[in-house]
Amino acid sequence: MTSLKYIAHYPELIQAQAQRLIDSGKLGPYLEQKYPENHPIQNDKALYQYVTELKNQYMRKSGPLSHVSYNSKLKVLKHALGVHTFQSRVQGNKLKSHNSITVASLFKEAPPAFLRMIVVHELAHFKEKDHNKAFYQLCCHMEPDYHQLEFDTRLWLHWRESF
Repeated sequence: MTSLKYIAHYPELIQAQAQRLIDSGKLGPYLEQKYPENHPIQNDKALYQYVTELKNQYMRKSGPLSHVSYNSKLKVLKHALGVHTFQSRVQGNKLKSHNSITVASLFKEAPPAFLRMIVVHELAHFKEKDHNKAFYQLCCHMEPDYHQLEFDTRLWLHWRESF
């Protein structure tokens, strides 16, 4: 049995089902049938526009995004599919905020739903810093299928490592 590091915190029954899909070679076809296309967002400018649209739709009152980009050095091994940063600085008598999101470059090749899940996750961190109930409620507000997409993204990561 291979190590299922991306879904190790899921119940054993789910891990066993995923392992059977992997062992039988059916995980790839399952994911390709469920998510047949890749998204067209291939550069930092397009990613910035995409993230800004989502932010404006669901989080208008949060501060503006300063920077959004793909990063090839962001490794899934560090359990980071995306990174958010939030900094507040006092400049004179004003409080300036800096919000940025970085997404792992491997998501250039991902289905659109997986990219959306990563972006929703990172945007939710601007409002909720911890992975708590309020954080996941916000994620589900922005993407109702958030939990299924997160699981399928983790399966996709296992599948990508297998070839």
